[in-house]
Amino acid sequence: MESTLVLIKPSGVERALIGRIIARFESKGLIIAGLKMMQLDEKILREHYSHLVDKPFFPSLLNAMMASPVIALCLKGKDVVEVVRAMAGVTDASKALPGTIRGDFGMSNQENIIHASDSPENATTEIKRFFHDKEIFDYTPCIIKFLYSPDGK
Repeated sequence: MESTLVLIKPSGVERALIGRIIARFESKGLIIAGLKMMQLDEKILREHYSHLVDKPFFPSLLNAMMASPVIALCLKGKDVVEVVRAMAGVTDASKALPGTIRGDFGMSNQENIIHASDSPENATTEIKRFFHDKEIFDYTPCIIKFLYSPDGK
């Protein structure tokens, strides 16, 4: 099974959306392999958003991401990166479709509720950035046989 990282950003935490967002992932059948609340600092954000450090909006992004703690999730499932990205909706929440997390809860590009890894390779890197090995659990929920067909489709 594939793994991915999701961060419920301060815009989701401050608006008391944590439970509603996690419930969507659980209802979809994704496995929560890691879950914690953490306060991000400039060092981890500069690493995480290294591709944006030179952009003029980066200071604003830093402030937004340090406004409150975030919820870090490691989710597992078949094609989980693609599934979570579809559930998240497009980055600019004002353009995200209804039914997606950003479409239902967000109104802007910066305050867009969640971060979701954009590839399996980046997911591996990002999970290591936010979780220690002992914080990720490998287990098979009893409902797994009701999520996937025996042939994996």
